[in-house]
Amino acid sequence: MQTSALSLLCYLSFLSVAQASVTVYSQVRLGSPTGTASGSAASYTGAAAYDPTILNPPPIPSPAPATQFTLQLASSAQNVQGLSIPQPGAFFGFSIEMSVINQVIGINSTFLQVPFLNLMANVKERAGRVHVRVGGNTQEYATVVPTLADGKDMEKDKTSLTNPTQTPGLFLTYDIFYMLANVTALTNVNWYLGVPFNDTSNFRLQIAEIGEAVLGDHLLGLQVGNEPDLYSAHGHRPQTYSPSDYFGEFGTIIQAIANDANIPVKNNLIGPSVSGTWTPEDVWNTGFVPSYSSSLGALAVEHYPTDNCYAEYGIGQPVDPQTVFPQFLTHASGQGLVAPYLNSTNYAQSQGKPFLMFETNTASCGGFPGISDSFGAALWALDYGLQMAYSNFSGAMLHVGGQNVYYNPFTPPPTNESSYNQWTIGPVYYSVLALAEAFGTSNNSRIIDLGANSQNQYTPAYAIYEGSNLVKVALFNFMTDPSGANTYTATISIDGSAAGLPNGVPTQAHVKYLLAPSVSSKTDMTWAGQTLGGVFQSDGRLAGSLNVETVTCDQNANTCQVQVPAPGFALVFLSQSSLSEVSPSAPQTFPTTAYTQTINTVTINPSVLATSNGRGRTGELGSTSKGNPNGASRVGVVGSGVALLLSIVVGAFVIGREAVRL
Repeated sequence: MQTSALSLLCYLSFLSVAQASVTVYSQVRLGSPTGTASGSAASYTGAAAYDPTILNPPPIPSPAPATQFTLQLASSAQNVQGLSIPQPGAFFGFSIEMSVINQVIGINSTFLQVPFLNLMANVKERAGRVHVRVGGNTQEYATVVPTLADGKDMEKDKTSLTNPTQTPGLFLTYDIFYMLANVTALTNVNWYLGVPFNDTSNFRLQIAEIGEAVLGDHLLGLQVGNEPDLYSAHGHRPQTYSPSDYFGEFGTIIQAIANDANIPVKNNLIGPSVSGTWTPEDVWNTGFVPSYSSSLGALAVEHYPTDNCYAEYGIGQPVDPQTVFPQFLTHASGQGLVAPYLNSTNYAQSQGKPFLMFETNTASCGGFPGISDSFGAALWALDYGLQMAYSNFSGAMLHVGGQNVYYNPFTPPPTNESSYNQWTIGPVYYSVLALAEAFGTSNNSRIIDLGANSQNQYTPAYAIYEGSNLVKVALFNFMTDPSGANTYTATISIDGSAAGLPNGVPTQAHVKYLLAPSVSSKTDMTWAGQTLGGVFQSDGRLAGSLNVETVTCDQNANTCQVQVPAPGFALVFLSQSSLSEVSPSAPQTFPTTAYTQTINTVTINPSVLATSNGRGRTGELGSTSKGNPNGASRVGVVGSGVALLLSIVVGAFVIGREAVRL
C-alpha cells in the first residue's frame, strides 16, 4: 500500500504519542468568584464579554395575557397536522470563529481547554453528540502550514487585515486538526470546517485534505464561502459580484476537489451561506442546487436579527439597547426571523438536502450590552431555536467570538487573567442545554408550535413527539413580574372526549425549569436548579442540586396543570423514560485541580476513550465575529507534538480512516 506524505506525517505523529500520559493541561485555575453589578455602557471601559450593563425589563403588556389556558393535545403524531421533520438533540450547535479556536478549544493537540471539554460534554450527555462549526470571516484568508517559526499552532497575520471589522489573515498548522480530533474522542464533537475562498485561481484545499484525513466521519461538511453576498462590501470581490458569479466560483472549487486525490469525500460541501444582502432565492435561481446536488451535503444561510455596528464601527444607524430589548421578548421575534426562509426549507426538502442556520446570535457586530448577555437572550434563543426546528431547519449554530462581543455562549478569561479567573458562561448556552433535552438522543423528535393562549406572543408553547408518541411540552413566559401575578398555569389535556379517545394524561409529569429573577438578569440563571455561575466563575461543570419538579395529573379529568413563572421556561416530560434519556446519572466531566498558579490538570479515566459577524479587534481573544451519535470511538486520540494529549487503554489507538489514512 502506498503511503502519502500527509498520511506518513499523521502516522509518525501517532507513534510519537503512543506512550503519553493521561494528563491534559489547561490554563484555568479555580479562583475567587467575581460578581456582576449594574452599571452603564457609558462608564464601563472593559471587554464587552464582562460588561455589567443591566437594562430595565419591559413592562407587563396591556392587556396582559390570560394566566389560565388549556392545551388540547393528541397522543399520537398520526393525528397531528404540521409536525416538523425529525430533529436531532444536537440541533443547536456552536459556530466558533476560526481565529479564536486556540483560546476557546485549546492551544494545541496536547493542551485542551478543560472548561470547553466540560461544556461540550454537557451537551453530548443530553443530545448524544455536539455539532461545532469552525470558520467565519477568518476562514477566507486561512492558510495551512506544516509549522510556524515560533512553535505556535496558529498565528494571525495582522499585516493583512481583510474586512471593515479588521479581520486578520490566519496561519494554521497540521496540529490544529489533531486538536479537534482529540476533542471528538473525548466528547463526540462533530465538525463543520470552513475552507478559504478568497483566491479562486489557486484554492488552498489543505483544510479539506487534512480535515478528512484526521477527522474522518466526524467531519460533517466543508463550508464554501462565508457570506458571499458581503464580499463586494468587504472589498473581497468587485462591486458587480453577483449570485451568478458565486455560482461559477462554486463550480470551480468542485472541480478542484474532484481533481484532488487527498480529498476522498466529494459530497459534503455547504453553501451558499448568504447573510441577507442576497436572498437564498437569488442563489437558487442560478440553478445552484440541481447543478451541484452531487457535491452538496447541506444548504445554509447565516443571519442575525439586527446589528450593533454603529456603536463599534460607526456603520449604519445607532441603536438603543433599552429601546429594542422588548423586540427580543416575544414569540413574534423567532417567527419573524424564520419567515423569510420558509420557502427555502421547503425547497431544501424537495431537493433532499438539510437546511442549516450556519451562524446566528442576537446581533451582528458583537451584540448589545444588557440584551445579548441577559436571561432574556436565553429565552429568545430557545424560542428561536424551537421555531427554526418547527420550520424544518436541520440545525443552527450560535456564534462564539472573542472578548469583545456580548453574545458569547462561553468566554475564556483574558490570557493574562487565566491564573485566577475562570470562564464566563453566556445565557444562550443554557438555551442549548434546554433544547438538547427537548429533542433528546433519538434523532427522531418532531415539533409543532401550538399557538398557545390564543396565539399570545408572550406565552408560546410547543409539543414534541418522538416517533409517533407525544413525549414533551415546552412552555415559555417572556414577562417579568416578581409579584407572581403573571405566573400562568397551562392545563395539558391529551386525547379524551374532545378527540373521541380515552383520556391520555399520565399519572404524573416531570418539569425542568429555566429560570432567573428577571429577563434583565445576568446572574442567578438555573436550568433544573443547576447553574454555571457568573462572570469568571465556571469550569464548565453544572453546579448545584438537580431539581426536577413532579406534577400529579388528574387522570379522571384528563388534566396536568403546569405553572410557568414570569419569566421562565418549562420543559414538561410526559414519561419517565423521556426524562431519564436526558438526565444521565453519572455525567461525564473533566474536573480541574490546581497544579501551579498558571497550569491546571485534568486526569481522565482511560476507559472513557475505549469506547462572522463577530469582531476583529486586536487583543488576547479578539475575533471576527450526519455524524454517528455513538461515534466517539471512531476518532483516536492523536497528537503531533512530543508532549502528549492522552493515551487509550492498553495502547489501543484507533487508526485507519477514522484517525489517519494510510
